[in-house]
Amino acid sequence: MAKKFKSNKPFFNKVKNTPKTPPTYDRELVQKGRASASEIRLNRYISNSGVCSRREADKLIEAGEIKVNGEVVTEMGYKVKPTDKVSYEGNVLKREKLVYLVLNKPKDFISTTSDPEGRKTVMDLIKNACEEQVFPVGRLDRATTGLLIFTNDGDLAKKLTHPSHKVKKIYQVTLDKPIEEEDFDKIKAGVTLEDGQAPVDDLAVTSPDGTVLGIEIHMGKNRIVRRIFEHLGYKVEKLDRVVYGELTKKDLPRGKWRFLTEKELMKLKK
Repeated sequence: MAKKFKSNKPFFNKVKNTPKTPPTYDRELVQKGRASASEIRLNRYISNSGVCSRREADKLIEAGEIKVNGEVVTEMGYKVKPTDKVSYEGNVLKREKLVYLVLNKPKDFISTTSDPEGRKTVMDLIKNACEEQVFPVGRLDRATTGLLIFTNDGDLAKKLTHPSHKVKKIYQVTLDKPIEEEDFDKIKAGVTLEDGQAPVDDLAVTSPDGTVLGIEIHMGKNRIVRRIFEHLGYKVEKLDRVVYGELTKKDLPRGKWRFLTEKELMKLKK
């Protein structure tokens, strides 16, 4: 019999969010709280055009494969203006606008841009959102629901997914049986899985019967939340990501998406 815990209100309700209508901000790089459409580095321009990553763009620049206004540019860190014409292999590159949106993912959708088995993907849910080619940031497994961010901003995607940036993710977990107090303490202290330590930033029981918990983590290992509880003999019956960074699911129905507000974007980029 699981021991009774003191009543805990879901700590993930502390984060506030007020989703708005589609944004009116300029979807260029936002730095230091201001939107900017000024000069940007050439490698970023190339990357945003969809040719390759920024690292690969550096190699193209170094090799003299890139022209700006008809002139070969090999200088690392070179900046271009919105009016400049950047070309590669004779083709003028068109820099896409940076787009940011969030989806409340339902069950039974794969978090990939395509699936060879023909299963439903999250791209089916946002197919009419924008003309730009966006991709999901990180993954939620097929059975997991909740917040999923989409963008064509590779730098932001890297920041949100790399554990060194410690971007918080909060999940609501429903177990097949009440959590034992001993196991609760083990999880909060950090259990050791087959691929190493699984640190937990916060943990709270959010239902009177001890079967529903809120767990906050920042690491992004595959199926990490499920594996933490399975390691101690629990089956995760439901898993829902309710917070990502400063984003919440408030006023965002399951299966629906919206653009990020300027304020939300600035918080994510800090």
